[in-house]
Amino acid sequence: MKKGFIKVIAFFLSFYAFLLSGIFAFASEKSYNWYVKRNSEHVQPSIDAPLSFISELGGYYVDKKADENSQSRVIYLTFDAGYENGNIARILDILKEEEVVACFFVLSHLINSEPLLVKRMADEGHTVANHTASHKDMTALSKEEFCSELSDLENIYREKTGRELDKFYRPPRGEFNRSNLEWAREMGYKTIFWSFAYEDWDNKNQPEDEYALNKIFDNIHNGEIMLLHPTSDTNTRILRTLIARLREEGYSFGSLCELD
Repeated sequence: MKKGFIKVIAFFLSFYAFLLSGIFAFASEKSYNWYVKRNSEHVQPSIDAPLSFISELGGYYVDKKADENSQSRVIYLTFDAGYENGNIARILDILKEEEVVACFFVLSHLINSEPLLVKRMADEGHTVANHTASHKDMTALSKEEFCSELSDLENIYREKTGRELDKFYRPPRGEFNRSNLEWAREMGYKTIFWSFAYEDWDNKNQPEDEYALNKIFDNIHNGEIMLLHPTSDTNTRILRTLIARLREEGYSFGSLCELD
């Protein structure tokens, strides 16, 4: 009887230790905030060696095939879209008139509040991709919670538009860890970061048009994945000029579906 009791206690202690080890392993995994090192040479920015796992796990921040030695020049326009303030529709108008494709990383709020607008994105040839359902810190979630954030958005998009979401994922606020990229890849996603972004997100403190254009063209490079926020008044005003100047410099506009 005593031996049996000891075995039971030993089993529960072992099981408890196993659970704790999993919890501590999850809690201790290193998290990152995405950034790139800008340069004034118009070459693709580099990333630190510890982030080399990004490309190994199906992640992109630039099109490495299109570097400064390539004969063709390409830019990937991407927009992180969480809500509509009138500017997303205007940006879609400009993209349609200029025959430019882009990628919109959307949240559930935008799909639920503006389903026709989101459907229009896909109808007009743009990529509509996953920015998660609720814009959480994905590094703080379990695998089940992480996958639910992506699959919930897939389901909402399917329900509201009758379409399937494109399999590209952008981490909210650029917060990520290695497990996030592994889980996204298991779900069939490519994780998309960016090689250029600027201070365009605060609608109450928008940059001047000239400043924005100078910032963009001071950092332009082949294969660039450009992140813009489509609620920005500045971006809406400068978009047509931006497209024209990029074309003058020999750039075409690529689709993320072309990345491999």
